[in-house]
Amino acid sequence: MRDCFCTINLDQEEVYRTQVVEKSLSPFFSEEFYFEIPRTFQYLSFYVYDKNVLQRDLRIGKVAIKKEDLCNHSGKETWFSLQPVDSNSEVQGKVHLELKLNELITENGTVCQQLVVQSHGSFDILSNHKMYLVGYLVGIKACHGLPLINGQSCDPYATVSLVGPSRNDQKKTKVKKKTSNPQFNEIFYFEVTRSSSYTRKSQFQVEEEDIEKLEIRIDLWNNGNLVQDVFLGEIKVPVNVLRNDSSHQAWYLLQPRDNGNKSSKTDDLGSLRLNICYTEDYVLPSEYYGPLKTLLLKSPDVQPISASAAYILGEICRDKNDAVLPLVRLLLHHDRLVPFATAVAELDLKDTQDANTIFRGNSLATRCLDEMMKIVGGHYLKVTLKPILDEICESSKSCEIDPIKLKEGDNVENNKENLRYYVDKLFSTIVKSSMSCPTVMCDIFYSLRQMATQRFPNDPHVQYSAVSSFVFLRFFAVAVVSPHTFHLRPHHPDAQTIRTLTLISKTIQTLGSWGSLSKSKSSFKESFMCEFFKMFQEEGYIIAVKKFLDEISSTETKESSGTSEPVHLKEGEMYKRAQGRTRIGKKNFKKRWFCLTSRELTYHKQPGKDAIYTIPVKNILAVEKLEESSFNKKNMFQVIHTEKPLYVQANNCVEANEWIDVLCRVSRCNQNRLSSYHPSAYLNGSWLCCQETSENAHGCKPCTAGVPADIQIDIDEDRETERIYSLFTLSLPKLQKMEEACGTIAVYQGPQKEPDDYSNFVIEDSVTTFKTIQQVKSIIEKLDEPHEKYRKKRSSSAKYGSKENPIVGKTS
Repeated sequence: MRDCFCTINLDQEEVYRTQVVEKSLSPFFSEEFYFEIPRTFQYLSFYVYDKNVLQRDLRIGKVAIKKEDLCNHSGKETWFSLQPVDSNSEVQGKVHLELKLNELITENGTVCQQLVVQSHGSFDILSNHKMYLVGYLVGIKACHGLPLINGQSCDPYATVSLVGPSRNDQKKTKVKKKTSNPQFNEIFYFEVTRSSSYTRKSQFQVEEEDIEKLEIRIDLWNNGNLVQDVFLGEIKVPVNVLRNDSSHQAWYLLQPRDNGNKSSKTDDLGSLRLNICYTEDYVLPSEYYGPLKTLLLKSPDVQPISASAAYILGEICRDKNDAVLPLVRLLLHHDRLVPFATAVAELDLKDTQDANTIFRGNSLATRCLDEMMKIVGGHYLKVTLKPILDEICESSKSCEIDPIKLKEGDNVENNKENLRYYVDKLFSTIVKSSMSCPTVMCDIFYSLRQMATQRFPNDPHVQYSAVSSFVFLRFFAVAVVSPHTFHLRPHHPDAQTIRTLTLISKTIQTLGSWGSLSKSKSSFKESFMCEFFKMFQEEGYIIAVKKFLDEISSTETKESSGTSEPVHLKEGEMYKRAQGRTRIGKKNFKKRWFCLTSRELTYHKQPGKDAIYTIPVKNILAVEKLEESSFNKKNMFQVIHTEKPLYVQANNCVEANEWIDVLCRVSRCNQNRLSSYHPSAYLNGSWLCCQETSENAHGCKPCTAGVPADIQIDIDEDRETERIYSLFTLSLPKLQKMEEACGTIAVYQGPQKEPDDYSNFVIEDSVTTFKTIQQVKSIIEKLDEPHEKYRKKRSSSAKYGSKENPIVGKTS
């Protein structure tokens, strides 16, 4: 049996890691990770590992999907066979080659051929590799962005070969230490054809059979010192590309090397089931989105709500979740979410026949409220749950009360007391937290309570269950059982802690439901949970739940929680460079816990410890990426403030991008923001970028365009509107069917076609719905024009062999 976990990688860079599933050969992860892709990449890869406590984790296998193939798998749940992992197949990058064939007359009068090969490139995990190969002469200049080896910059060198049927001339560069951007600047000499084959009088012409059989090969390696060198990629280019031209220039993708006689039975490695949703959106200038944005923002006012553009989007999307995220963000940004959520929730209530099942489905209304609570409730969860969750995760108290799962030496009565202590502490904190509940949540809860009472006037408890079904069942209980998903904990808890959190979550969820419904019995299936819950069947718990639900669903105006105390925006572990106290080097970077609120950026030795250093948000002048050449480290950015710049290294490109984005947004309105900055560091008495010697010299590069002041911290309305446009475009066939259904209903006053044609659509008013669909189609058609212009411009500029569209080179 194995302790397995899975990672998500952009090429070879890990951006996400699942929890460890212990002692299983068929682990079930059931985890989601949504992220923005901040850079170009070739493969989205998934690695399955066997966790090893004492030694390095064993890579069992991988699934690597090319970027251009992602669309074929998007939105589908698919089993992928695991492929073997070895250094010869772990290749990404591209190289820019330029080949020339020249005549050379030697001192004794013989004529030789000069083959000139220049390669300026980008080996990457996206890598840049510059080389010159000149007939007899091969010059290697530089590489850029080479992959990290074991999390560290590599020690790269290159070999350049001229290969033919009876020759394999190979030269090697010097090794460059600890750098992803080596500068080689070396020249090598090769013979292309034998000089004795030509005389001074002979015409300059290479024999056909020689050209056909020669090829250039460039290999990149990481020097292993005492261990075996690691292969980083190769390119093979036949010299006959020069047959019709004196020169050839193009970008080539680095290729893996053939494993020779090594064979691997991939069937033995198993399979990985994935559900990938991949989208690319090209966001146009704001003026293009006005009509669509206006139509969507009018949705809450449309009668009936099912005829609105926002509701129609949810109806025609294959997965309602695709529509919910951009819709909620856009409506929330413009303060239109409360009336829309209220209207769609009222539609839900019409179909609810039993008060005990109120808002228990997975409808557009419930999904909108779930997403809203995730967006606006993050700070609320932190101030309410985080201190107790930290205590639970950092202690080793056993809380297992299932007799079957008890470990040897466990005392079930002690475990019950431990579990009750945590449940009581968490419950008490929750029911006293009403003043921290965000105003948007309170406003929606008030509407839900009023509508539920009107729908079931004879049920005195439904006003509470309508609210508890969201705040307890879909908010607190979910956050308790998976705190890492809500950024309440930095990592996945271990198996014992997950079990403890599951038992607490079940109890809290039932307490909220039991208190609001005033049930005399619990709804647990497990007998040991029924026995445990008897400890909480007291009137005091019911009174506390009802009081809490009354408070968070009242109409009394109160300040948003963000105005009275700072809002937690982001936190996590990164490396920071010491502020000039030690010499430059590896020891100069230390691991710290960073925390950003709406007021300050701090870092600490460990989570929960006192801050070592604090930067008030109002003092941030710019946040920009830092060139890799500064410290030979990837994923670095700089926080420029009133003192020395703070240089920080994130764990991966996704995390670096998220930190830069949120720091830029929270400081967007600061006075004295810089218009220019230095993209490199100030080291050894000068700026590496512009060589200015004064540390206070003005920046040499314009700052990244600032975020408009009226945009909230994490919502870009143009981007969300573009996403909605893309969803409408993808769902045009369904939109057309809905339009036809409206016509059929309006003309024939009932279904005249097969029910499947439109039985899945909610059409309460066919005329109004038809008009809205017409408006949507008209707006989408107008938006298609600028998108098509952009696509044509992009495709024409990215010719085959360009940096954006490199040639897939020859493989072994």
